[in-house]
Amino acid sequence: MFEKIKAIIFISRPINLIITFLSVIVAAILCIESQTYSEFKIILAAISAAFVGAAGNVYNDIRDIEIDKVNRPNRILPKGLISVNYVQNIYFTFVALSFFISSFINLSALIVVVSATIVIFIYSYKFKQIPLLGNFVVALTVGFAFIYGGIAVDNWDGAIFPALFAFFINLIRELVKDIEDTEGDKQNNVITYPSRFGIKKTTKLILILTFIFIVVLIIPIYLKIYTQIFAFIIFFLVIPLLIYFVISIHSNSTKKNISKLSLVLKLNMIIGLAAIYLGR
Repeated sequence: MFEKIKAIIFISRPINLIITFLSVIVAAILCIESQTYSEFKIILAAISAAFVGAAGNVYNDIRDIEIDKVNRPNRILPKGLISVNYVQNIYFTFVALSFFISSFINLSALIVVVSATIVIFIYSYKFKQIPLLGNFVVALTVGFAFIYGGIAVDNWDGAIFPALFAFFINLIRELVKDIEDTEGDKQNNVITYPSRFGIKKTTKLILILTFIFIVVLIIPIYLKIYTQIFAFIIFFLVIPLLIYFVISIHSNSTKKNISKLSLVLKLNMIIGLAAIYLGR
């Protein structure tokens, strides 16, 4: 029983879920404009968003089991730690919980959760086979977690920049993960941008997206939307890490380094969220 619980935790990607949970909370805090908000609804939004993400991760692993036998043989399903049927039941449980919890927030929240679940399902089933489109859908879904936090406090305007931040960094990270998975994707006829156009062209696209992302980061500083704390963290931590990332991926595209750079981007997202929170 303990091993099954452990497997459920791992297949749900706990680090990603924590990021999603915190993203919704941070977004909600940024969007609060009056004292009439409900802290309980914010927590419900964060939990339901985490369950949406968990369901998406689980279904993605079900769809990618053959690919993961090559790319990530140590994952739960390729190792046979739990059966596919058992994991499918977990998926439906997570979906049901996300619907149930979001229904206590407001109708808009429930509609967002249902829509996000459908989009993620279609992504794993179909969009993932289309270069860039699947990456775009994933990044858009992550970015919308911030909008969801705003909906929880009936004011989503303040979540627009955090949503853009999450969108860009996740779009870049999705391309990095595709580079990491190129070998297994080719063996299983999965068409991603790097498997179709090559790693060199993908790194050039990543460079362009990173440059655009840096411009996006500078805009709120120029417009003085956030305080100087935000500017300090962006200029001295977030942007330097992005520059290091770009230089490293162009000089070393080995699987080991790509895997490390994926973690660098994840760390940078956490730092960026801290900058937005502290600089509000």
